[in-house]
Amino acid sequence: MSTIEPSAQVCFLTDDEGKVVTWNPACADLFGWTPESAPGHLLTELVAGEARWPVLAAAGGGRLQMRFAGGHEAAATLSLLRQYGTGGAPQGWSASIAIAPADSLSEAERIGNTPLAEVVDLLPGTFYALNREGRLLVWNHNLERLTEMTPDELAAARVTDLLEPHERAQALENIRRVFDEGAEVSMEISCVSRSGRETPTVLGGARVACNGDHYLFGMGIDISRRREKERQLRLSERALHAASNGIVITRCSGRDNIIEYVNPAFEHIAGYAADEAIGRDPRFMAAPGFDAHERSQLRQAIAERRPVSVVFRNMRKSGEIFWNDLRITPVRDEHGEVTHFIGILQDVTAIKQRTEHLEHEVNHDPLTGLANRNLLWDRLDHAVHLAQRHGAMVAVILVDLDNFKAINDTFGHEAGDVVLKVVARRLQAAVRDSDTVARMSGDEFVLVLVDQPSVRFTLRMAERLRQALVMPVAFGGNEIPVGASLGVAVFPQDGTVGAELVRCADMAMYHAKGNGGGVHFYSAEMRRASEQRAALADGIRSALEHDELFLLFQPRMDARGGQVRGFEALLRWRHPRHGIMLPAAFLAEAEESGKMIDIGNWVLDQACAFLRELRQLGYTGLPVSVNVSHREYSQHGFVSGIAARIARHGLAPGSLEIEIPEGDLIRNPVLGRELSTQLREVGVALSLDEFGKGMSDIAFLRQLSVRQVKLSKAAVHEIAAEGSGNPLAKTLIDLGHNLDLAVVGEAVETEAQVDFLRSHGCDQLQGQWFSEPLAPDAVRQMLDQRHHT
Repeated sequence: MSTIEPSAQVCFLTDDEGKVVTWNPACADLFGWTPESAPGHLLTELVAGEARWPVLAAAGGGRLQMRFAGGHEAAATLSLLRQYGTGGAPQGWSASIAIAPADSLSEAERIGNTPLAEVVDLLPGTFYALNREGRLLVWNHNLERLTEMTPDELAAARVTDLLEPHERAQALENIRRVFDEGAEVSMEISCVSRSGRETPTVLGGARVACNGDHYLFGMGIDISRRREKERQLRLSERALHAASNGIVITRCSGRDNIIEYVNPAFEHIAGYAADEAIGRDPRFMAAPGFDAHERSQLRQAIAERRPVSVVFRNMRKSGEIFWNDLRITPVRDEHGEVTHFIGILQDVTAIKQRTEHLEHEVNHDPLTGLANRNLLWDRLDHAVHLAQRHGAMVAVILVDLDNFKAINDTFGHEAGDVVLKVVARRLQAAVRDSDTVARMSGDEFVLVLVDQPSVRFTLRMAERLRQALVMPVAFGGNEIPVGASLGVAVFPQDGTVGAELVRCADMAMYHAKGNGGGVHFYSAEMRRASEQRAALADGIRSALEHDELFLLFQPRMDARGGQVRGFEALLRWRHPRHGIMLPAAFLAEAEESGKMIDIGNWVLDQACAFLRELRQLGYTGLPVSVNVSHREYSQHGFVSGIAARIARHGLAPGSLEIEIPEGDLIRNPVLGRELSTQLREVGVALSLDEFGKGMSDIAFLRQLSVRQVKLSKAAVHEIAAEGSGNPLAKTLIDLGHNLDLAVVGEAVETEAQVDFLRSHGCDQLQGQWFSEPLAPDAVRQMLDQRHHT
């Protein structure tokens, strides 16, 4: 045939491998093969394009593009029927080819006639056809690529050969179900290629009838990406479960945000199990009455679908309140719409408590628990600011305890601490909650009283405070007397800023102390006095720097023979404006400003240098006494410093005397005993000044290593001009001698005083009657004159 007749139909037989066995004349005309040359050719040689016999056989043929005689190609329908031998065994195939014009078929028919061989290689996964024994009859190139096996190897293999050993039993069971029950099955496997590459795959298949028999047609899909996503999801889930912070995922549902997920950390923090929280809005944990502002911020952020971070209080299932640091982030879908919120919550209760504790420590006095200086300034500035805004009045009261140093010296520092704590409680109880009580320093307290209606009201308040303090404080079986001096300054009359008000109150308090205590309000005169004190303090510092201080030495005379027995060093200040100033005019300010230590060290150095000069001139046995204050001798290293000076100047033992008022030593007997012992050990004599000025403790004086006592100036000055006698002076002289101590009468100014003291056995005399205080040159001149007469 020179042309292809659409109605032409040919028939032939093939063996099991698709090789032509017989060929009729119509085939020779159509394809150009003679009956003699056709046998042995593969039927697939007639198919245009790639074709494989197993695929054609499994599909029973199909609509194909075939090659015809003369090189023509046309669409034809190949039909394959299985042939069986006399014993019923499969034996070859019969094939027929029908040619029909393409336009005679519907679109659906043309697509339906598409050969299976052309389709299977276009599938995204693997395709396979199995018989009941599990042998591969048909497959596509994807299966070859997946297994890295050749077509011959796949044709010789069973499907179970491609699986891991532990998966084979399940695969065989699934094959059985397909063939016996007509079930559709699927299973996930790890397909291992020849090179060992593992590919997670999901296999699925169903039974298909074909040419009188049944086969399993199936596909495999590579699920590597799905497995990776699942792995990431599992990892994320484990991370959520392992997180130490609570995690809540809510779904936006109108006004509510319904909880869909909580992690174990949330259960631990909130005390609610997951099933108790899921399905509810997180507001069920709200602590009523707390943190309204923060909750308003949270509601607004959720309504606006934006992130937010807040710290507020929630309630655990147990009812316990806890601090919750909550950070919320919206989750958007593929359209940009917020569908969920993720909340990360952290229990910061312990941190809050530590912070509050630290803030309390930073802002409060550790001994009394009152506000300290930091908090005082903050509260005071705030009170002044509000008073300025509302036209109100604020009072600042500075309270300084009277004789607190004496309390520490007499009863010990533990007693002093108890007094401070009791005073703090009394002050706190006497004011309103809106007022502030602060410990400024030492025994000074500051009160800030807000909204004062009048100065008279403030005065009554201050008097009530003073009265609250005068009650004695019980300690160790003793009742410690307590008193206080109060200075008051008022905003806006006395100052417009906090620091100025405290300075004014401080001036008023010093004025109160100088006038016997009580309550004093600030006045302009006090400012002038304070400025004078400040100028005096500056002058003292300048005096040390510019050598304006100097010593005079007043001789002590033998009461009987009139010989010089020693000297007392007396301090003077050559002030550039006020001239020569006596110690009483500036030492109190030196004590207050802290310069007393520097002045005392300078006096000791000068006294030791004077003693060395006397020794070099040949005058020995003339001790020099130096007055020292409690601030000096109570400091660490006082005695060792004196010992170093004695060694440096080469002074003999007993040449330097330290003069201390009797009352100071009695107030702190422990320190007195230690000091007298240490001074004796380094060769320094102790002299008791102002003997008889106060109460004497004879038993205590016997315990001290004392060289001499000096009668109080009051006892000497009370000696009558007629010399008729002074019981106090006579008693003190007798008392001193009973203690085996030398007795010195100082500040002797009249002949009557001299006669009385001599007649009653006073050992040494000192005062203007004999000699005024002398400069070092005058001392040398006096000694030279006495030496040569």
